[in-house]
Amino acid sequence: MTTRTREPTPPALAPPPSRRGRGGGATPVARGVWPLLVPAMVVTLALVVLPVLYTVWLSLSDRGRDGTNAGFVGLDNFARMVAAPEFWNSVRVTLVLFAVCLLVETVLGIALGYLLSIDVPGRKVFQGIMLIPAITASVAVALVWMLIYDPTLGAANQILTAVGLDPVVWLGDPDIALWSIALVDVWQWTPFMALIIAAGIRSLPAEPFEAASIDGASGWRKAVHVGLPLLMPVISVAMMLRTVDLVRFFDTVYIMTQGGPVDSTNTLNVYGYRAAFIDQEASYAAALQLSLLLLVVVLAGVFTLWRRRISVDH
Repeated sequence: MTTRTREPTPPALAPPPSRRGRGGGATPVARGVWPLLVPAMVVTLALVVLPVLYTVWLSLSDRGRDGTNAGFVGLDNFARMVAAPEFWNSVRVTLVLFAVCLLVETVLGIALGYLLSIDVPGRKVFQGIMLIPAITASVAVALVWMLIYDPTLGAANQILTAVGLDPVVWLGDPDIALWSIALVDVWQWTPFMALIIAAGIRSLPAEPFEAASIDGASGWRKAVHVGLPLLMPVISVAMMLRTVDLVRFFDTVYIMTQGGPVDSTNTLNVYGYRAAFIDQEASYAAALQLSLLLLVVVLAGVFTLWRRRISVDH
């Protein structure tokens, strides 16, 4: 007669530690977190929340050029903004500059990032040199490019003359000025995109590429159908970072053209600055800056949702 041995039961998992004490209050660990959060909350309140609230209040009032406030006017500044052709022109210029620069910087960043991901002697030195445009102050970059674009002594027209082309008034022609500024931004920030994408390429797993090689895929097919989908989360992060910065584009434009000629480079940020400090219309400028804030939030939200969808798919 055989006896059946009873298997030992596994020990029960210990319940997760409660975040609350006996009296229902926060544990000592939770209480110790609050002193660390308070400085960040105070800084956020002082530098973000209060200025936004003040801007909202200012946009709903009528601040005169002498600094006096005529009182609450409701949505009059926003109605004036929507009815102004200058506002819609600034929105168009902002979106065109944003779309062109983001597309070109992303495409060139992927190509240059691939070259930077190749392990060759001197790669780290070259990466450090490429960071110089991105870490240089935008004001300095604008001043240097103004010298390059100089109609008589600039290097740009000297190159055109050397190859037999006519000189160009880079910053004085309304049809060319916006593209001249876009070229400056592409030159300055494409290396930034390339370094982020190069880091993403070096972190890709090797197994999918090995499987594609076994299936007989060519190098181009592996790059397009394997590497690019795996790299999309990194590309989306880089694009979102550039999106927030491009929509707020100000310093380079203002130094080089101040929104001209004929408002051809008058971005929404430059338009708001001119309304506040040149036309001395603080309330109208506040309404313009709130519209810029709304545009930044909408575009950043679109890229955030796109990035989350890509993360879920992968």
